[in-house]
Amino acid sequence: MPTNGGINIGRTVQSAIYRDGVYGRRPAVPTDPDALAAAARRRMTRTGWSYVAGGAGAQRTVAANREAFGRYRIVPRQMVDVGQRSLATTLLGRELPAPVLFGPVGALELAVQHQRGGRAAAPRNAEPALARAARDLGLPVVISSQASTPMEDTAAALGDSPRWFQLYWSSDDALVESFVSRAEASGCEAIVVTLDTHVLGWRTADLDLGYLPFARAEGIAQYLSDPVFRALVEARVQASAASSESAPANRPTVAAVRSLLSMARHHPGPTLRNLTQPHARAAVETFLEVFSRSTLTWADLARLRERTTLPILVKGIQHPDDARAALDHGADGIVVSNHGGRQIDNAVASIDALGPVVDAVRKWSGASGSETAGSVPGSVPVLFDSGVRTGADVFTALALGADAVLLGRPWVYGLALAGADGVRAVAEHVLAELDLTMALAGVSGTDQIGRHNLAL
Repeated sequence: MPTNGGINIGRTVQSAIYRDGVYGRRPAVPTDPDALAAAARRRMTRTGWSYVAGGAGAQRTVAANREAFGRYRIVPRQMVDVGQRSLATTLLGRELPAPVLFGPVGALELAVQHQRGGRAAAPRNAEPALARAARDLGLPVVISSQASTPMEDTAAALGDSPRWFQLYWSSDDALVESFVSRAEASGCEAIVVTLDTHVLGWRTADLDLGYLPFARAEGIAQYLSDPVFRALVEARVQASAASSESAPANRPTVAAVRSLLSMARHHPGPTLRNLTQPHARAAVETFLEVFSRSTLTWADLARLRERTTLPILVKGIQHPDDARAALDHGADGIVVSNHGGRQIDNAVASIDALGPVVDAVRKWSGASGSETAGSVPGSVPVLFDSGVRTGADVFTALALGADAVLLGRPWVYGLALAGADGVRAVAEHVLAELDLTMALAGVSGTDQIGRHNLAL
């Protein structure tokens, strides 16, 4: 159902579930976050679950993200007229029905490989399903650089619904420029530069399975559909053909054949042709070579600022000094995030980093918005992700000063369970709990939420 600005959406969603219960029907997508994750795990492939749910090292940052929310207690308030409530907000000049976005998730096809059609149909069941749910709700999608569907196709499925583009900064500057140009042409309203993945974290769940989706051409649709990237691939093929040296051949295995088939299936063109030509494998090798860049400095951000007129937000900020440096070099917004615990083990919980970053940003911008959430005229938006699973979590982040929240794993679990309907259900559950939490905390609008709502 459309959120319609979130007018008492809590009662609407809650009542619908209870009405169905009279007829013996329970929610197909669990409302409890632990039950939601458990249900998705039972459905997803082992590799898909490990990639989506896994974190770095001993998973201590994943656990910290979740546990830290328990240290910020919401204070109930009574005898306040909250009969009419709205979740509506404004972000980067765009009116939104709620301060929630669908955060970027790479290799999304892994979440739906168990669905009808299997691995071959998985890309068609990934971003297009997310787009349908987002369009129905009116909530923005942050399209991933590592998507399983080209951004142009996702944009078409979104229609007039808002979308941003998340940029992983490649080692090839021409490829970066091409991605930005395509995002602009696809109607993206902001560029979100992810800073914390210039090297891949030590992700033990994936390592123990020996599974990197990109090495099988999963999650690299943005690259395979890009003219600059395809030129790089062609150059690699030509250089290999001209070289007299040949790499030593490994003994073929069933897994190797499956990997080669995956590469051929994902590469543009007929699968059989791709199996007989070197381009599919060369594309994977090229991607692994150009994916990231560890030599970036703030000066590079300033150059990107000159390249596009779109707002630029930087994602992965955990320290006030980094927030200030980003703003000094042209960033228009901050996303406080530790990548859902996927990059550094035993790192600070992202919610613990939020308050200090908000204070630094508000001071930098000269705005007095640290006490209440929402867009303050002339202020710099601060968004938040990592560890958000419930509407109460969203309320807590808003109370600490976030202007909006990026939802991650929960909607992916919904996608795994029920496609677009599952994504929509998870988002509605989160928004419903946010609405009811506001009512019980004596708040009728998201712009009224602030640190006074917490027992700090």
